[in-house]
Amino acid sequence: MDAALEKRHVERAYEFYAPVYDLVFDWIFAPGRSAAISQLRLQPEDSVLEIGIGTGLNLPLYPATVRLTGIDLSSEMLDKAIERVQEMGMPNVTLKVMDATSMDFGDNEFDKAVATYTISAVPDPVGVLREMRRVVKPGGTLVILNHFRSERRLTGRFEDMVAPLCTRLGWKSNLKMAPLLKKVGLVPELVVKVNMFNGWRLIRCVNRK
Repeated sequence: MDAALEKRHVERAYEFYAPVYDLVFDWIFAPGRSAAISQLRLQPEDSVLEIGIGTGLNLPLYPATVRLTGIDLSSEMLDKAIERVQEMGMPNVTLKVMDATSMDFGDNEFDKAVATYTISAVPDPVGVLREMRRVVKPGGTLVILNHFRSERRLTGRFEDMVAPLCTRLGWKSNLKMAPLLKKVGLVPELVVKVNMFNGWRLIRCVNRK
């Protein structure tokens, strides 16, 4: 676990963000979110887990027939997702407050899993990805959309410099992609840069157990 990014930082940050999250983050990050859900290559009646579903901004992107389970650590964020589910009339969606490092799901329970803008905002990204692997069936798809430390020297140094401030805001600015994936045994089939200034990376992996 990254001691600097403690669970209390994340909880406090998202209590603060919840009322304005959609206004601030929807249009800025919409292209990446749309691309991430597209990379799941959803089939009718797939069972899908979304880690850190937040206020449910991704909900309109899912086909109605998909069985979606969304979890989030923040009850304030999830309250807004529940409202969105009710407004959209989505009976195949289940939402739960849950710590993604210790999920109450069985092994191989889901066909696919996705985490958008979540991995750098959790205290234990390795633990989250290991849990994602555990609950997804062998051969299933895992999609991760996240900001990772830049491979450019000057940009990477800047991200290191601002890391203490970003930590207090609830996310890690200099999380390295390759070592993280290696620790959990994930080999990306696809890595593409998305969003403004190509500052975020979209990763698709097959869960090879």
